[in-house]
Formats: sequence, C-alpha cells, structure tokens
Amino acid sequence: MTSSLLLDLLAVALVVLVKSAPADDKKVTMLVILPKDDKYMFSINRVRPAVDYALRAVEGNASLLPGFTFNATYRDSDCGNQALFSLVDAALKERKPDVVLGPVCEYAAAPVARLASHWDIPMISAGALATGFMQKAEEYSHLTRVAPAYTKMGEMFLAMFRYHKWSRAMLVYSDDNVERNCFFTVEGVHTAFKEEGYHMAVHNFDEAKHVDIEDIIHSIQNKERVVIMCASSDTVRNIMLAAHRQGLTKGDYVFINIELFNSSSYGDGSWRRGDKHDLEAKQAYSSLQTVTLLRTVKPEFEKFSIEVKSSVQKLGLTEDDYVSS
Repeated sequence: MTSSLLLDLLAVALVVLVKSAPADDKKVTMLVILPKDDKYMFSINRVRPAVDYALRAVEGNASLLPGFTFNATYRDSDCGNQALFSLVDAALKERKPDVVLGPVCEYAAAPVARLASHWDIPMISAGALATGFMQKAEEYSHLTRVAPAYTKMGEMFLAMFRYHKWSRAMLVYSDDNVERNCFFTVEGVHTAFKEEGYHMAVHNFDEAKHVDIEDIIHSIQNKERVVIMCASSDTVRNIMLAAHRQGLTKGDYVFINIELFNSSSYGDGSWRRGDKHDLEAKQAYSSLQTVTLLRTVKPEFEKFSIEVKSSVQKLGLTEDDYVSS
C-alpha cells in the first residue's frame, strides 16, 4: 500500500462517511485494522502517519467538512483472523465503528468485509486486490478499494500481449500457502488470460522451503518463451542469473517481473547485492522488464511524502524500510 494510496483512502472514506452520516451526527468513529508487526509494509506504524496527516488536513480546512470530528482507533489485524476478532471486540466493548479502514491482506480483509457488509458499515482498503473481491453483490457490497485490483494488471498484460501478438506465456511464482501474495497477484493475470483463451503454463514453488532454480530454468526451457514472474527479489535475481548462464537472455525469451511495491520489504528491483555476481546480474537484468506502480510527481504528494517519512523515522523505521513509490 503506497503513501499516495493511503491519502486517497482517507479522502474516499471521509466523503463516504459524510454522505451516509445522519444530519445531526457529526462525530465519526474510524476503526483502522492493520498489523502491528513492522515486518509488514503496511503496518500500523507505517500507515498511521498518513492517516494523521489526512485528518489534520481535513480539520485544518474549515470549508471542507465543517463541524465534523474524527476519532481514529487502531487495532491489530496480524494479516489473519485477528482482523475479524479486532472488529468484533471493538463493536462489543465500545460501539460499532462508522467506517473501517483496512485490512490489506487478503485473508484478513475477506471476513472483515463480509461482516462490514452485514452490519452496513463502509470498509475502505488499499488492499484486498484479489479477483474474488470483485463479487460486490453480496459479501463485499460495502467494500471500496482505492488501489487497482490485480484484474486490472491482467488487463494491462492482455494489452501488451495483443500489441506484440503473443498468445502464450508461463507464470513462475512463489506460493507460501500462508499469505499467498504472489498467488493472488498472478491470479489476476491468469484469470484475464483464461477468459481470452490464451495459453498459460504454470510453475510455482514455496520459498520457505528449498527453491530449485535449475528445475525452474528447465521448466522455462521446455515451455513458453514469455515468462511472467512473482517472487522475492533474491529469488528473481537467482532465476535471472541462472537464465543468463543458460543463454536465455539473448533475446529469445522475454522475462517480466511483477514487483508492484518498490520497497526493501518487497524488493527494490535492483540487481546489485555487492557480491561477486553483481556484474553478471547487471547483464542478466538487461533482459528483465519490471511491472511496478507509477510514482506521482505532483508537488502535493512530495510534501505529503516528506512529512510521512519524517514521522515514520521518528518511530525508528528507516527510509529504506518505507515505501518509495
């Protein structure tokens, strides 16, 4: 979840709330459900400065939402069932929130979105990007996503394939069977291609276990020449090094890496590690195309980004740990 998306999230949330709030009730309770653990790119510590920034901007503009007050409460989601427990606990111990911000992880967002729809509470998330969340009619009727879903990325790939007149591809991705970030990411591509009748070969592996790079390269050699990858930056680097050594980076194969969030948490897209393989990796990466989110250059965002990063650093998180896009 990038910094700009966080600000958009709050803007959408406030508009939704003002339109749905009773005329005589201008006190808005916001429940923010995100992981406490800073190993997650979208942890409470990383997101809270953006939420605070947005609320200050609203409260400082007397003409925007006059008379409204906002109270943001933060609860742990832990990227799992804890998200649902946090929502239920908040409703039982205090009161039902007027709006839920987050969660981001798919398995955390799904039950919260279902309960929010049942309770008639708007839920706004910069996550929940999996294909399944498109089912708005029932379970996810109250969910608003401010980030482009993975199906949109699938449409982008379709446009690319039509332009180059490609009709076949291979998906190579990591599937940890826990958060399954890459599975949900490539699912959007697979779904879009399947609907159009394109052929897709699949090779998945679990990075928590042994990753057999030779097996991956052998699978690529025996299948398709357009390869779409989603894995950790280290695994992608190892794949590209092995592909280069096998002569697959001379133009006969197309390698595309999906790395939507350019940060140290997810990988910064760099071939450089400061080891003896850097030069070779640099050569291999000349054949690698990376799909990532575009960073805005608007001055408003730059001001916002500087202030949020400053707040995050005060919490002991370095700029390298924060999102750079």
